[in-house]
Amino acid sequence: MHMLADHPERARAWAMPLADIDVSKGYLFEQDVVGFYFERLRLEDPVHRAVSKRYGPYWSVTRYKDIMAVDTNHAVFSSEARIGGISLAERPRAEMFPSFIAMDPPRHDEQRRAVTPMVAPANLAMLEPTIRARACRILDGLPVGAQFDWVERVSVELTTQMLATLFDFPFEDRRLLTWWSDMATGDPDGNGPVTSWEMRLAELGKCLAYFTRLWNERVNAPPANDLISMLAHAPSTRHMSPDEFLGNLILLIVGGNDTTRNSISGGLLALNRHPDQYEKLRANPALVSSLVPEIIRWQTPLAHMRRTALADVELGGKQIRKGDKVVMWYLSGNRDPEAIEEPDRFIIDRARPRAHIAFGFGIHRCVGNRLAELQLTVLWEEILKRFPRIEVAGEPTRTRSNFVHGFTAMPVVIPARIG
Repeated sequence: MHMLADHPERARAWAMPLADIDVSKGYLFEQDVVGFYFERLRLEDPVHRAVSKRYGPYWSVTRYKDIMAVDTNHAVFSSEARIGGISLAERPRAEMFPSFIAMDPPRHDEQRRAVTPMVAPANLAMLEPTIRARACRILDGLPVGAQFDWVERVSVELTTQMLATLFDFPFEDRRLLTWWSDMATGDPDGNGPVTSWEMRLAELGKCLAYFTRLWNERVNAPPANDLISMLAHAPSTRHMSPDEFLGNLILLIVGGNDTTRNSISGGLLALNRHPDQYEKLRANPALVSSLVPEIIRWQTPLAHMRRTALADVELGGKQIRKGDKVVMWYLSGNRDPEAIEEPDRFIIDRARPRAHIAFGFGIHRCVGNRLAELQLTVLWEEILKRFPRIEVAGEPTRTRSNFVHGFTAMPVVIPARIG
């Protein structure tokens, strides 16, 4: 995020009446200026009641410690889809697809358990050679000396191939997964491909139809090591309604795609903006192990998660009422100087690089966090073997979204190969 002291948006953020600050506006993320507003809220009103034209009243929680207090207290702060779910944007009941991230215990725990074998350490060890072979093929196919779009050629391609593997999804159709991911997180006011809510619903219907075909094949076959087979055979998920199946599919597609995709792009941009860190990495490739969590902190690919208060509760000196929307801005928590030393600097050899909250905390902590780290680790190991540097050749285009904190395009040039 831009943290230049003389940026005109910074002056605006500090001059505005506190009560008028509403950090949910998509343009603040698209223009990469939301950080100025977070900076002020952390200092002056860390649990801030905002009233949005679009979302109504909600609480903005911007400090690390307060975010942790919400995230670890699922008894008071609910994720349940029926009362609002996990994002600021609320959809009509007909368009709410429940998934285990938008459930409270015990159903949350039972359904989450169905897919955890996929990301267990032994399974990740088996997946690593596949991830590495794919990363190598993608990197070896990149042009040297000619500009291309990093998001399209690398970030999207690597994560979509990986997702196709996890689902055992027909490889030639894998770009459908990218499309459905964009449909699931997009809205008509964004800068993505969703043109209307009706169009989004129709496209997600196609997603459900395609995956139902895969489900029917696998439920009648012996259990296999892919996510669809795991869902089809686990007692807690085998009798899901179609809406619940679609909800869990969306969760796994977005969780396995958008987040890693945007960290792959954000990491390259961060190294370009901090050339001293890029040099440090080239001089010592072993720093990839602390680079990766720093990329995830720096990018924070999901800007927020939302909860709904189940009871009156005090948070940060404010009285939150039963039924209130409470938004944890992970993007702000990861820039909180009370929790992270020099948070506005990208530092690839931090002493405690995993102290970030980009994966969330508590029972909803990202189930695929180790897989995300593995993909980024393998990619950067292979980049450092091949290219002295990769240069960002212009301003990236960012998503106009307060939820998915990412990029739609980023022009880059690779000046030379090693050897």
